[in-house]
Amino acid sequence: MSATFALALGAAHAAAAAQHYPQGALYVVATPIGNLADVTLRALHVLQLAERIACEDTRHTQALLRAYGIDKRPSQLLAVHEHNEAEAAQAVLAHLRQGERVAYVSDAGTPGVSDPGARLAAAVRAAGLRVLPLPGASSVTTALSAAGAVAPSAAQEGFVFAGFLPTKTSERAAAVQQLAHEARCVVLLEAPHRILELAQALAPLGERPVTLARELTKQFEEIATVPAQGLPVWFAAAPERARGEFVVLLHPAALAAHDASMEAGQRALRLLLPELPLKTAVRLAAQLSGAPRNALYAQALEWKGTED
Repeated sequence: MSATFALALGAAHAAAAAQHYPQGALYVVATPIGNLADVTLRALHVLQLAERIACEDTRHTQALLRAYGIDKRPSQLLAVHEHNEAEAAQAVLAHLRQGERVAYVSDAGTPGVSDPGARLAAAVRAAGLRVLPLPGASSVTTALSAAGAVAPSAAQEGFVFAGFLPTKTSERAAAVQQLAHEARCVVLLEAPHRILELAQALAPLGERPVTLARELTKQFEEIATVPAQGLPVWFAAAPERARGEFVVLLHPAALAAHDASMEAGQRALRLLLPELPLKTAVRLAAQLSGAPRNALYAQALEWKGTED
């Protein structure tokens, strides 16, 4: 164990030990996505404290624990992964009912976000037992924080998490066509062996900016923003760019397009409001124009208040 993490374990105990950690509870623990130093003090404390650690890959987690100087016997590690999560949840429940603390970690990042963990958490909650989340590293929020793609005051506020798109070419193309009409930022994930196919699928989105976040927090981290139509050329310019895990952000659709849809929606709304109930008029105007329903509803209320 390195001296650095020896100090970290001591700091973790000093900072987190005073908190109450109930027995018979599942602790969902976020782990680093690349840089081991990104672990939280509370995560280190809970990983030491837990009687069992359920994990996506026991070999990966054992190596992670050893890097931090945390010693767990093989019998204390439970395999809970994509292919056995429903069944393995029952084994976890048995340990929880015996009063044990069980920590769950995926291979990297926050469990349950395009990683196993959601079914386990749901099963534990359905059994009436506690699930305690320990926040930490997430490739999604890490990429968003560096891309500048979500402005809180913009008309396209917020983002949509789409995760991995279908692997079949036709299904992927259909999914991209649907995303082309999404005004908000869209977050995608992709593996290195499929990133070139995704680049080709996104190219028809033309000038829409796309941020590629590769190997986040690792030695060869790279974050670049290019127009969707330029993605194939960007990858071809340097073959090593296709290596590593990717977070891909489709920036919000052009504000001009949003303004045009709102203008069309408002025109439709003015025609429909005198003839229909407010909610019906708003729904139809949104369907006809593609404008956000909540924005049209707010506009209708404003007009109504002015008339009063």
